[in-house]
Amino acid sequence: MLAGKRILLIITGGIAAYKSLELIRALKKRDASVRCILTKGGEQFVTPMSVAALTGEKVFQNVFSLTDESEMGHIELSRSADLVVVAPATANILAQMANGFASDLATTCLLATDKPVMVAPAMNVRMWEHLATQANVATLKSRGVSMVGPTEGAMACNEFGMGRLAEPTDILAAIENHFGNETPLAGKKIIVTSGPTHEPIDPVRYIANHSSGKQGHAIASALARLGAETILVSGPTNLPDPAGVEMRKITTAVEMLQACETSLPADGVICAAAVADWRVENQAGQKLKKEGSEDTLALSMVQNPDVLATISQMSVGRPSLVVGFAAETEKVIEHAVAKRQRKGCDWIVANDVSPETGTFGGDSNLVHMIDGDGTETWPRMSKDEVANKLSLQIAQFLGGKE
Repeated sequence: MLAGKRILLIITGGIAAYKSLELIRALKKRDASVRCILTKGGEQFVTPMSVAALTGEKVFQNVFSLTDESEMGHIELSRSADLVVVAPATANILAQMANGFASDLATTCLLATDKPVMVAPAMNVRMWEHLATQANVATLKSRGVSMVGPTEGAMACNEFGMGRLAEPTDILAAIENHFGNETPLAGKKIIVTSGPTHEPIDPVRYIANHSSGKQGHAIASALARLGAETILVSGPTNLPDPAGVEMRKITTAVEMLQACETSLPADGVICAAAVADWRVENQAGQKLKKEGSEDTLALSMVQNPDVLATISQMSVGRPSLVVGFAAETEKVIEHAVAKRQRKGCDWIVANDVSPETGTFGGDSNLVHMIDGDGTETWPRMSKDEVANKLSLQIAQFLGGKE
């Protein structure tokens, strides 16, 4: 999708500037051409050498460089790109853009460009919420500047709130959506489940598992990038909400099934969540006390509803494609094949979650794709890459463009 596209990336000052290096890597991996302007503030957080090494291009810094300006460098830079991206975009550069300042190479190029501009804001929550910043953002949007983020979360200043830079994968998704020619899942609706469920014992304790939700969130993000209307039903995680995805946040398995059922009808359902098989039959109304009790505690457990089986075995309105995940610690393929037959889903994505694999909570995954034709083992890759590969297969199955 991005092969041959020319991106001018402006990196401004802020702790989030390190994420711009991840964005460059992702863009280059998709065969985009990337040239960078690094502001004086940006230089405090990333070095020109690291940027040049990743882009394979000269890094532009000074509007008064005689070599570049003899050829009107800021004009050439600003107009040779297909898209200008500012990431991170500080409150300062947003203010300069809104008011037409041209005080350095970055702002001069932004004022001189006739190409689309995209910004990914990043700043302290108070700065983001300030009326001046919001007025500047409104001005830029009215001029056609597109925004990616910010998101809510913990910040380097030890505050929590809106103002975090969008993740590089989400900025990449926005760039891909901008060029927008490859949206094979446009018009399709897909539900994705992600993360663990927490099953209460009493008001302060619960039963859970080690799922981080990284794989499910990555799948939802990848499907949204391909144009699908994506609903993410997620248990408790520490992950930011993926861009372009409608969230349904739940806690228990019962709530997860209810959220999925109320989100139907859909063309596909991808059950990537690690749903607890059991819950406490009688949740205590008050915190269970150790004092005065026996040395052991017996909990009466009942089975949770089976989200995957319930949707797979629907007699009316069943989605065209239902995909389950099998998290196994032994006989991975054997158990996953049996699970697919037992649940009635179309595909099973099986993986080994033994502690030594680092799959739960990690950033990579080795999966086996199982369908009615057999098993295909994919090489170990990042969870984002697994998500991209799976999403393309989903698009092909649902009849989108190849």
